[in-house]
Amino acid sequence: MLIDTHCHLAAAEFAADRDELLEAAQLSGVAAIVVPAVDAASFAEVYDCCTRYAECSPAYGIHPLYVQHAGKDDLKTLREWLVRASDAPQRPLAVGEIGLDFFVADRQIEQQEFFFVEQLKIARDMELPVLLHVRRAVDQVLKNLRRIRVTGGIAHAFNGSRQQAEEFLRLGFKLGFGGAMTYSGSTRIRQLAAALPLDAIVLETDAPDMPPAWLAGGRNTPAQLSRINTVLAELRGIDASELAKATALNAMAVLPRLRSAD
Repeated sequence: MLIDTHCHLAAAEFAADRDELLEAAQLSGVAAIVVPAVDAASFAEVYDCCTRYAECSPAYGIHPLYVQHAGKDDLKTLREWLVRASDAPQRPLAVGEIGLDFFVADRQIEQQEFFFVEQLKIARDMELPVLLHVRRAVDQVLKNLRRIRVTGGIAHAFNGSRQQAEEFLRLGFKLGFGGAMTYSGSTRIRQLAAALPLDAIVLETDAPDMPPAWLAGGRNTPAQLSRINTVLAELRGIDASELAKATALNAMAVLPRLRSAD
């Protein structure tokens, strides 16, 4: 069984062929998909997607690259949505996608930090894990996690150092690996994915983004998770079925509501 812990299936890029993509993912062995929101406007789309497809489970949050269009009322909306959706058949698994992104030119650091901290507080209050965006901001994310303790979660698209990885693990997080690991030139991330303890790792696609090497910049899909799993299994020198089982168990451990929905 494979679990895609980060897939933007509700995105407009999948509007035309979402049914077919879900069928292809299922046929390739993907049994569950975590669908994170990126802003308040996408909450309903994520909810509708996860209501329509039983294998999908939602997370709600405001992505750091969307905070420039967000206001304090969106934080109130997030909290209200998490409370209201907690009684829905597809309960929210986590607060996400949230975090910091210091890669972009117009960083708006103060705005990013404000929304990240406030969403960590919401996650803490509701005892929910978080799905973290950490691009070029790993140390700053860790600083806030030490200050505002949440019930763990996933550092999505992890590409930090071994020391940073160990700090996330100490704080109760798993590390997400996906398409970036499939490129032969991604030496550091491939070495890290091969060397980390097996119980530290979960798999993800981040579809439609972060396409693996064989798609060469094309649209990513959840069905690619099977081949991503095979690449990582080869790097670690283990059987692909063993890796799929272990990473699925890791995902269910760090996202307990995913286990109850299985």
